[in-house]
Amino acid sequence: MSFHEVRFPANLSFGSVGGPERRTEVVTLTSGFEERNTPWAQSRRRYDAGVGLRSLDDVAALIAFFEARKGQLFGFRWKDWADYKSGLPSRDVTFEDQPIAIGDGSRTDFQLVKTYNSGGASQIRAITKPVAGTVKVGLQGDELAEGVHFNVDTGTGIVSFVSPPAADERVTAGFEFDVPVRFDTDRIQVSVASFQAGDVPNVSVVEVRL
Repeated sequence: MSFHEVRFPANLSFGSVGGPERRTEVVTLTSGFEERNTPWAQSRRRYDAGVGLRSLDDVAALIAFFEARKGQLFGFRWKDWADYKSGLPSRDVTFEDQPIAIGDGSRTDFQLVKTYNSGGASQIRAITKPVAGTVKVGLQGDELAEGVHFNVDTGTGIVSFVSPPAADERVTAGFEFDVPVRFDTDRIQVSVASFQAGDVPNVSVVEVRL
């Protein structure tokens, strides 16, 4: 997949509108009851990159970024200000934020994940674009040192241990992360007059599967 490991300017994504979407197929039976199914195992996120624009300089930055990505052709990183940490937004990242695996004595590579819990149900989301320098990893309640005990591929979200965790050892992690996205349009229309009057362009951004 064509992907650029560059983040959309965070100051422009701040204030944007967007979040996860699901696809649910609802069939209403003749009895009035419903059958509901989904073809998607994971949600897909959408955002509007135009909402965060506050000046013509911001518009220029958007156009430059759009041109460098060649419209929809190349994916890029997006900071979702409502969901960019392994823990609560109000708290600092810690190495015990998320359980990611249980050791088996031989496995050394583990995918970073974030688990969403509510009402006894949960959803596990693979984190493929962690932010460099923010990943903290723990083993059985002890924090480990990056570059000594483990390494992180920030392009895939894979944590690689120097030595495999022993059987039944609990692997945890904390991190900041971006969402892999692309522009959902090959065209940006901006009117200087309307922008100065408060009418910002609509620039759709959609999550991509990696």
